Amino acid sequence: MLIATDLDGTFLAGDTDARQQLYQLITNDPDITLVFVTGRGLEAVLPLLSDPAIPVPHYVIADVGATVVDGRTRQAVQPLQADIDALWPGERAVSEALQGIPGLQRQEVPQQRRCSYFCDSDAVTDDLRRIAHELNCDLLYSADRYLDFLPRGVNKGSTLRRLVHDLGVDMHQVLVAGDTLNDLSMFEQGFRGVCVGESEAALLAATADRTRVLHSRRVGCAGILEALDFFRFVDRALLLPPGSDTMAPCGKSELVIVYHRLPYEEAIDEDGTILRRPHRSPNGIIPTLLSFFADGRKGSWIAWSSAHAGDARFETHTTVDREQYPGLRCARVELSSQDVDIFYKRFSKEAFWPTLHTFWERAQFREDDWQVFLKVNRLFAERTAAEAAHGATVWLHDYNLWMVPAALRELRPDLKIAFFHHTYFPSADVFNVMPWRRDIVGSLLQCDYIGFHIPRQAENFVDVARGVAPLRVLETKNCAPRFLTYGCAVGLDEMTTAIEVHGRRIGIGAHPVGLDVGRIGRILADAQSARLMDRLRREMTGQRVILSVERLDYTKGTLEKLLAFEQLLEQNEELRQKVTLIAVCVPAASEMTIYDTLQTQIEQAVGRINGRFSRVGWTPVQFFFRPIPFAELVAYYAIADVMWITPLRDGLNLVSKEYVATQGLMQGGGVLVLSEFAGAAAELHGAILTNPHDRNDLRDKCLYALNIHRAEAESRLRELFAIVQHNDIVRWGAEFLAAVETASEPPLQTVMAA
Repeated sequence: MLIATDLDGTFLAGDTDARQQLYQLITNDPDITLVFVTGRGLEAVLPLLSDPAIPVPHYVIADVGATVVDGRTRQAVQPLQADIDALWPGERAVSEALQGIPGLQRQEVPQQRRCSYFCDSDAVTDDLRRIAHELNCDLLYSADRYLDFLPRGVNKGSTLRRLVHDLGVDMHQVLVAGDTLNDLSMFEQGFRGVCVGESEAALLAATADRTRVLHSRRVGCAGILEALDFFRFVDRALLLPPGSDTMAPCGKSELVIVYHRLPYEEAIDEDGTILRRPHRSPNGIIPTLLSFFADGRKGSWIAWSSAHAGDARFETHTTVDREQYPGLRCARVELSSQDVDIFYKRFSKEAFWPTLHTFWERAQFREDDWQVFLKVNRLFAERTAAEAAHGATVWLHDYNLWMVPAALRELRPDLKIAFFHHTYFPSADVFNVMPWRRDIVGSLLQCDYIGFHIPRQAENFVDVARGVAPLRVLETKNCAPRFLTYGCAVGLDEMTTAIEVHGRRIGIGAHPVGLDVGRIGRILADAQSARLMDRLRREMTGQRVILSVERLDYTKGTLEKLLAFEQLLEQNEELRQKVTLIAVCVPAASEMTIYDTLQTQIEQAVGRINGRFSRVGWTPVQFFFRPIPFAELVAYYAIADVMWITPLRDGLNLVSKEYVATQGLMQGGGVLVLSEFAGAAAELHGAILTNPHDRNDLRDKCLYALNIHRAEAESRLRELFAIVQHNDIVRWGAEFLAAVETASEPPLQTVMAA
C-alpha cells in the first residue's frame, strides 16, 4: 500500500505514543510506500529527512505539488518533474506581475515553482485571477491566509495521482491524509482518505459527502492509525491502541553507562582463559563513573569486547566488582576483530578524528566503513535498550557512539538520553565536510542533554544543528566568570543552554573534565616517587627544565614546538647548556600507520637540534618515544620549571591539569604555557597562553615563562591550582548528572537569544 500524508497537523501531529506506533509500523513493513505531500518547499523538508525518529519517505511531493523527488536520493522524479517545469513561468515573472498589488505579503520561505503570499480573502480579486490566467497559473487560497501561485493544473492531488500511476500502485491501495484545504485535491482523486482530528472546517465541509473519506476525531498520527484500521489496510493485530507498550523490553538498570572502554582490563592467557583485573592506569573517568554505583545502585556498563567473539564462550554479561559495586554488571557488545579494526582503529581515527580537530583535508570517508559504524552503533543501542529500566538515564560517551541515540530513541522512547562529547567539536564549516553530517546531528538531537568541555564547543554544535533543522534557542547564559570570554582562541562570552528542535527540548552544557587530585597526592606521598624525584633533580642540576608530554598525533603540535625550541636556542645563546627540553611522545598503536611520516619528521627534528647545539654534558632535547607510567610522569611534573603544552587543537588536555595539580600540591612555582586552542585554555585562568600556529609566539611565550618573576609564577599557580582542585573529576560527574536530571524540567524564565 501507499500512504500519502501532509506533514504539519497530520504526520507530525498527535501524541507521542501514536506517532511512535505509526512510525514503527511504516519502518517495519517493507510493503508500505510512504509519500510526504506538503506545502513546504523541499529545502524546508530536509530537516525532517535528517530526523532519525521520523521514517524516511520513499518520495516527497513539496511546494503544494510543484516539486517531486525521491526521498532517499533527493533527486527529481522524471519525467514527472520535467512536465511540471514546462508549465511554470518562473518566480521572477510572477513576482514582477504582482508588484504593487495591494494586500499581498510575500512569504519568506524556501520554495520552487510557486510563489506564496499572505493575504486576507478580500485581496483575492478578479484582477488577481486575471493575472494568474495570463501567467498560465492557478490560484490556491487556504486557511483564510495562504495564497499560492502554482503552475496551471498542478496541485498536491494531480502530482500524487501521476506518481501513483507511474509507480503502478493500485489506487485502492492508497491512503491520503490531511488537515487543511490545500490537501483537498488529494481527496478529489478517488483515493481512500482521512481528515485527521482538528482539520480545517472548510476541508471537512468539502469532503463531507465523500464515502471514501473518514473524518477522524483523533489528531495527527492517531487519525491515520484509525484510518488504516477502518479501511482494513493492515492487520488489526498490528494496530495496538495508542498508549500500548510498543517499546523494546525493559531491563532493571536505573543508570546505564555506555563507554568504549570496559570497566576492567581484559586479557587472554595461553590456555584461552580470560583474565580480568582493575585498570592499572585508569584515566580518572572510569573510577568516577564506577563511583555512581558504589551505593548499590542498579546499573549496567555497556562496552565492546572481542575476547572469544564468535565463540560459544563469549560472555554477554560479567560482574565488575561484587563487593564495591554489587548492583553493577557489565553488558558487553560482541565485536569481531575486523569490526574493531574498522569501527575504532581505522574509520574513527581516519574519518572523524581529523575532521573534529579541523584537519579535514586528512580525512578519508569510506561508505563501507560508515555501514560498519552504523552496525556497531546499532548493536550498542540494542544492548542498552535491553539493560535500561523504564525511564532510566543512559549516559553515552564520545564520537564513537554518535549514532546510538537515533537507534535508542526508536527502541526506547521512554529513556533519558545524555551524551558527553570528550573530543573537540568544530565549527560548522569544518564539520559539514562529513558526508553523513545530517545523520550524525539528527542522531545527537535525539538526546535530552548534550555536554561538551567548554562553551565554544557547545556553541559550535548549536551552529551545526542550525544547518540541519529549524532550531529555536530557549535559554542562554554568560560564560564568565568560570570560562574565559575574549582571552583565548576558544573563548566565548555567551552560550546556549537549551534548544528546541522538532518540538523537543534539548539541554546543552559545558562541563570540562576534572582530575582525581587525590591520586596525584598519593603518588607524591609515596617513598619510591620521592626517591625518583630526587634522582631526576640531581640529574638536571643547573638546568631549567621544560617539559612536554603528548601522544604522537598531528593535532598535538609536537613538531611545531620542536621547531620553536630550535629557534629559541638560535636566538638566545645564553640559554644554551642551561635549558633542557624533556619531550615525552607516546607512540600510537603499531597498526596506526598514518602517523609514520610525522614520527620520522619529529625524530629528524630532534636529531638536528641535538646535532647543532649539544655540548659535552648537555643534550638540549631529551626525547622519550615511549609510554611512561603515571607515577613516573608525576615525578617529571614535579621537577619541571615550565610545562609546555601546545596542541594545534584539543578538546581539553588533562596533562596541563596534572601538572598544575602536582605543582600545587607541592606548593611549587611551575609555569604552565598552554595552547589557546586547547579546551583547557578557556578554563585555566593563570596559564600563559600561546598560539601554536605562530612559531614566534611559541618561542616568545616559552622565553617569558623561563624568565618570569618568581612572585608572578607563584600567583599564577595558586589561581590555577584552586581551579583544578575545586573542579575535580568527582564534581564533573556529579554536575553532569545533575544537569541531565533537570534538563527536561521547564525553566522558570525562558531567555531568548537575539
